[in-house]
Amino acid sequence: MPRKVRSKTSGDYQRQPRRKVCQFCRDGVKEIDYKDTQLLRKYVTDRGKIKPRRVTGACRQHQNMVQNAIKRARTMALMPYAVPVVTNRGARRRD
Repeated sequence: MPRKVRSKTSGDYQRQPRRKVCQFCRDGVKEIDYKDTQLLRKYVTDRGKIKPRRVTGACRQHQNMVQNAIKRARTMALMPYAVPVVTNRGARRRD
């Protein structure tokens, strides 16, 4: 049950957010393989950037392992460095 924290400004209570648990620590993972691209895609945005720890919920050690695995997979051409962005900005309108 989440703790209730009293707000300083008003008398009402606020819910404290639930702390994220590292998925790798919970599963007992010792090493992260760079060839497992399905797992690594969960830790990359749609633009190809590596998601930060505060978003993924991974601990420091496992986030570093994920980061190194993603960089190795990019070097081996298993994952893209960046994804091209398709927009209609700057396109001329033809009527």
